[in-house]
Amino acid sequence: MMQAVASPEIQVGDLAPDFTLKDENAQEITLSSFRGKKTVVLAFYPFDFSPVCTTENCAITEDLPKFEQKDTVVFGVSCDSWFTHKAWKEKLGLKHALLSDLKREVCQQYGLYFPDLHCSKRATVVVGKDGKVAYKKVQEIKVARSNQEILGALR
Repeated sequence: MMQAVASPEIQVGDLAPDFTLKDENAQEITLSSFRGKKTVVLAFYPFDFSPVCTTENCAITEDLPKFEQKDTVVFGVSCDSWFTHKAWKEKLGLKHALLSDLKREVCQQYGLYFPDLHCSKRATVVVGKDGKVAYKKVQEIKVARSNQEILGALR
């Protein structure tokens, strides 16, 4: 049987692979629809309802106005279902959209699949208005990302 070959990890300067994923309301969000309009932060994280992911996503909601001031939209992306996202978002009062990569296709396209837990790595990918990766950082799975660092990377 053939083993699926994971894509190499996405790099700054690469054209971000386009995708369409459902948000917590089962609405389809397409990355390329933001091209020329907004910078997009893709905050990949392992799972809803886990401690570091909860802390991190609450911090994103807290800092959302700072991202919006930089003409930026933030999406949390994990392998959870859209209805799990909906329950978690409502429980925490999150203000940013959560995208469901249930089939693990996007995290694999971006080279950010973590096979040990069958989920995405904890990683941040900033896609500029030109559709290219402007910033990328992969964290240790148990270490929360720094919003200040991401905001600093936004032009």
